Amino acid sequence: MAKLRVGTRGSALALAQSGQTVARLEAAGVPAELVVIKTSGDKLANVSLAKVGGKGLFIKELEEALVANEIDLAIHSMKDVPAELPPGFALVAVTARADVRDVLVRRWSDGAAGGEGGASYDGGGGSVLSRLPALAALPRGARVGTGSLRRRAQIAALRDDLDVRQMRGNVDTRLRKLEEGEYDAIVLAAAGLARLGITPNAAPLAAEAFLPAPGQGALAIEARADDTVVRELLQVLDDAASRAACAAERAFLRELGASCQVPVAAHACLTADGRLLLDGLVASLDGRRVLRDAATGDPQHAVELGRTLADRLTARGARDILRAAEEQAGAI
Repeated sequence: MAKLRVGTRGSALALAQSGQTVARLEAAGVPAELVVIKTSGDKLANVSLAKVGGKGLFIKELEEALVANEIDLAIHSMKDVPAELPPGFALVAVTARADVRDVLVRRWSDGAAGGEGGASYDGGGGSVLSRLPALAALPRGARVGTGSLRRRAQIAALRDDLDVRQMRGNVDTRLRKLEEGEYDAIVLAAAGLARLGITPNAAPLAAEAFLPAPGQGALAIEARADDTVVRELLQVLDDAASRAACAAERAFLRELGASCQVPVAAHACLTADGRLLLDGLVASLDGRRVLRDAATGDPQHAVELGRTLADRLTARGARDILRAAEEQAGAI
């Protein structure tokens, strides 16, 4: 059997998660090798994604390589994959999900200034903030770095006294900026840190209180839609529960007509009785308007569940909020 050519970005995180995936393929008797491709998103590492086209920039060149038959499949972080794929492409596998949570990484150690003992905030946020002690403990005016409008909006809704600042760059760059004092805390994905084997002074943010991005924690395996051989070989990586959860979250995003670069969050998971629970949120950039709702359904009808929840929030004005957010996002 010829080796499968696995396309990946060249960042440390992309190489780590793609390398781990190749190892799983080879352990299952499917030979594979990595092909590194630099994407537009990598080339514009210091520019706001909202200004240059959104997260689709992380997969554009990989899809071009698929069309040119330079690779057989591409591995993406699911949260980077636009809700609508171009014609001719398919997500042939969705890996078992890692930790879906965001984490707050602080410049201080516990007990130091701004640590868990330094909480000084007694404003809004209510019961949601009580489930996020690390966020509640940040001192007023703390500089929090993130490149995500979803994170920015949720932080603003809970802590309007914090100074949330734009941040781009790979994980190492972000951690270095934190250590150099450019920020007092930054928000990153738990899954990315785990895949890199990095264990900073991080506190998880409960997913039910601080909703993740659609698809966060899962890897998407993309191939040519008509490549039945690759589709069959990649079934060894496909996880049914993860696929259903991501399908519901991505359908929610797609039905709202939202890009990856607007304040939309979603988290789906299986309940004890085997139902799929989907929690979704839409917010304004300043966090002053937040719409949130949840729905349950059969995992076999995950897409319909996502559409249903999106329709509920649309009826409450979600699309107006998102239109305003898209207009404002380019200025950040």
